[in-house]
Amino acid sequence: MAGRLISANHAAALAATLAGRANRTARGFCSGVYPITPSTECMELLCNQEFEKGEVVRVESEHSAMAVCIGAAASGARTFTTSSSNGLALMAENVVSAALLRLPVVMVAANRALGPPWNLWADHGDTLLLRDSGWVQFYCADNQEVLDTVLCAYRLAEDHRVLLPVLVCQEGFVLSHTTTRTEVPSQEEVDRFLPPLELPARLRDTPRALGGVDVPGVAEAHRAQHHEAMARVFEVYREVQDAFERELGRRPADPVVPYRAEDADLLVVSMGTIAVTAQRAVDEARARGERLGAVRVRTFRPSPAEQLAAIFRGKRRIAVIDRDLSLGFGGVLWGEVRGLAEPGAVVQGYVIGVGGGDVRPEHVAAVAADLAARTAAGRPVLMETGA
Repeated sequence: MAGRLISANHAAALAATLAGRANRTARGFCSGVYPITPSTECMELLCNQEFEKGEVVRVESEHSAMAVCIGAAASGARTFTTSSSNGLALMAENVVSAALLRLPVVMVAANRALGPPWNLWADHGDTLLLRDSGWVQFYCADNQEVLDTVLCAYRLAEDHRVLLPVLVCQEGFVLSHTTTRTEVPSQEEVDRFLPPLELPARLRDTPRALGGVDVPGVAEAHRAQHHEAMARVFEVYREVQDAFERELGRRPADPVVPYRAEDADLLVVSMGTIAVTAQRAVDEARARGERLGAVRVRTFRPSPAEQLAAIFRGKRRIAVIDRDLSLGFGGVLWGEVRGLAEPGAVVQGYVIGVGGGDVRPEHVAAVAADLAARTAAGRPVLMETGA
């Protein structure tokens, strides 16, 4: 294990490289890539890597990048791609195809607002656009978590009880271009953690067709199987955490991460880097004698509803901060978790930092103050950060 000063983009690329090389005794590695800010640095570094068995394929669009991954994964190769914003929207057709074909593709998204008007900065709306596509979704809080989550994603995706693609989300520029000290494991450590991929029913020399027609009854069975696989993710992920800790010496974060929440009068729920800011705001509030707590949702799909409901038990005021906006509705995370609180609880939605506004501890403090003054939840509050 070596500490390196790298960005989250480079952390993701190094993790994919290590995972790809770990499959050299099986079908190797393949990545389809197409540049789009702010994920381009990830693919640029990946293109400069050498693989004993594998290739990085430069294509003409994001749609084709995922198509390369689909073909390679179907043949049993370990696969990877990265994209962002409108690039994710362009590849959406193939994103769904990869999931419904039950292919263990891993993709890193550098979250960025969709356009036009064009905006290059952080917004979770691009990956939440894909929330119903059948991919497991993780939202990361720092560069180390990006690297570790990519490695965990392969072991999770390739487990025969799951066999689902995994989307690892990191916020554009906030993480993608920010350098921090990150522990990078050795190839030997990754080899021990990631066994060679053995994909059931992979394409071989005998010609086979993928993606034929499902009559209604068969389609129902396939969707049920897919749903059951999603339901197994948390159980398998705990085993992945155990293996990662055993082989690499640190434990990846749980699907839901509470912070000083047990005795809190008010809870602030969020995803990604806003959750780190919320923890600082909690510490500052505690120093003033206010019992504020925070909850970070790390796994958005499958939905960690049971874990959140347990944390919400007995809580009367809950703020949900979204870095996205479902127009005409409100924040997506708020929409998903507001029904998990006990009857009578005030669960208020707040939308902050859409399009990359800088979310600071004082914004979280303002959210807490607004929530404390409420006797009932109202329409989602769209807050401007002035950044």
